[in-house]
Amino acid sequence: MNQKLDNLITVLDAGSTKSCVLVAELQDGVLRYRGHGVEPSRGMRKGLIAELGPAAEAINRAALTAERMAKVGIETAVVGIGGTHVRGVNSRGGISMGSRMREITREEVRAAVDRARSVALPPDREVLHLLPQEFILDDQAGIHDPVGMVGNKLEVNLHLSTCSGGVAQSVITCANRAGLEVHDTVYEGIAAAEAVLSADERELGVCMADIGSSTTELAVFFEGSIAHTAVLPIGGDHFTNDLAVGLHVTVEEAEYLKKVYGHCVVTAVPQLNEIEVGGNLAISGGQPARMVRQRFLAEILEPRARELFTMLRDNLRNGGVLEALGAGCVLTGGGATMAGLLDNAESLLRVPARVGYPVPLSRMPAELATPEFAVAIGMLLYTHRTQVRRASEEQGLRAKLKAIFAGSF
Repeated sequence: MNQKLDNLITVLDAGSTKSCVLVAELQDGVLRYRGHGVEPSRGMRKGLIAELGPAAEAINRAALTAERMAKVGIETAVVGIGGTHVRGVNSRGGISMGSRMREITREEVRAAVDRARSVALPPDREVLHLLPQEFILDDQAGIHDPVGMVGNKLEVNLHLSTCSGGVAQSVITCANRAGLEVHDTVYEGIAAAEAVLSADERELGVCMADIGSSTTELAVFFEGSIAHTAVLPIGGDHFTNDLAVGLHVTVEEAEYLKKVYGHCVVTAVPQLNEIEVGGNLAISGGQPARMVRQRFLAEILEPRARELFTMLRDNLRNGGVLEALGAGCVLTGGGATMAGLLDNAESLLRVPARVGYPVPLSRMPAELATPEFAVAIGMLLYTHRTQVRRASEEQGLRAKLKAIFAGSF
């Protein structure tokens, strides 16, 4: 258990329902599953930490389980950040390199990005990600990587993903109390997209909707780059609570009924179908059994589904990306598998929709290959890709410095 490996990547997804710690190692350029731990979340409310102690305890238990499975000590982790406090904003900026044309280097790219990120943000906001959408070199747009090109004016369209500094710090503090040093933070919507979207979908235009317990996190891609991010205040728990109130049952039984008998399209449920409610004493709170029309569940769930996708459609329209969904919409997260949800998405967005399953890691157990774990797996993939890019840039910088010093002698 005291073994430590430098090629390990550990991620933490602390959600409203579960806290998940997932460990992978890099072998010959391939991510391989090592272990994971999942614990019911405690001290969480609406996706935010309400009590540090119980939340940290749940994370610690998940980390200990992951350590036992991976047979390796875990000290650092990449942590997911989500919730309605996360917001995206687009910006544009650039630099002029004088009248003479020059070759664009990484330094010029960084300078252009720094100029574009200089937008006025409230004092409580922190930048999670700086995501270049496209570079414009001497009025030539649509450039993804200008390094090596020649010009005298470089601009960049930039997407900034921002979050509440206080909320992010609470998550970091909670992870620290659980014995994990936070190495980096990732917006959960971008992480989920990393796990479920194909390159073609990103190019054609796609909306990824990660339906969690308390919120739905959006990430829209177009022409290979991020175009829009947002978080909607509706998640799977809202459907469950609607059933609990409408059927006068406990939340536990409502969750069971939603998964087994729920449907988000009323007309898809036969009129004469009836189901038993309150028969399971373990989850019904001791209520006597009674028969209820199955359609009644759909009559409760369908309005909530339509509210979610109406809100999603309006958000995309306000963000100017509703008409950019050439590849449609991809639903993932624990709430994505509700029966009839895809029908509502296609009806209101007027684009094709599918459920997004995460790319499986080597040696990963089948139980993790579900939409519920898209964020955790996506964080591993995102962290790996980021590390590869940074290593490549550092290697290029070292080669350039070596050439400079070699030419001096």
